[in-house]
Amino acid sequence: MMSKHTLALLQQIAHGIAVHFGNNCEVLVHDLTADYTNSSIVIIENGTVTMRKIGDGPSHVVLEALHSDRKTLKDKLSYLTKTKDGRILKSSSMFIRGENDAIEAVFSINFDITPMQMAENALQQLISPLSVKNEPENIPQNVNDLLDELIEQSVRIVGKPVALMNKEDKIAAIKFLNESGAFLITKSGDKISTYFGISKYTLYSYIDAGANGHQ
Repeated sequence: MMSKHTLALLQQIAHGIAVHFGNNCEVLVHDLTADYTNSSIVIIENGTVTMRKIGDGPSHVVLEALHSDRKTLKDKLSYLTKTKDGRILKSSSMFIRGENDAIEAVFSINFDITPMQMAENALQQLISPLSVKNEPENIPQNVNDLLDELIEQSVRIVGKPVALMNKEDKIAAIKFLNESGAFLITKSGDKISTYFGISKYTLYSYIDAGANGHQ
């Protein structure tokens, strides 16, 4: 069995973590120096999380880990587990080594994140738009800002800077601007033709080409 000193130290740490994080945080210690296959839990705080108690056996994760090479065994941190009643836990298992580097215990933390997931889902429904976009849409302060934003969007849609655009690319960009209502903004034609390096006459021909589906 583990020494009284080690057991007392782990008890102190387990209690401190459990009190710090509250009732949703279960902290327990599996003693692996005795017959751990039937009864391994020697310390447990907030056992109501998984409905376990002192004297209960190891979890599947503990048994699975101990079937591997103990010399190369590393702590398993921040993984998800689930209780019988469906609650989701964020778990960590740390292997406590004693003399000769032998594993004497497993120190485990199981934090019930189900309430947080429910809150996250509720918040997600509140903040999610009906249309899915990669980035939030800017809210311009005036029509000039709006026109600038629409021009930038047209360039992003084409996927190349104006300097590298050919005729077909510019028609596609201007088609987007036309469908977005950019030409309803006063003197937008002047700004757009200057931006794309074309004449007003060419701009109108590109508008017609885009509207007719020709490039």
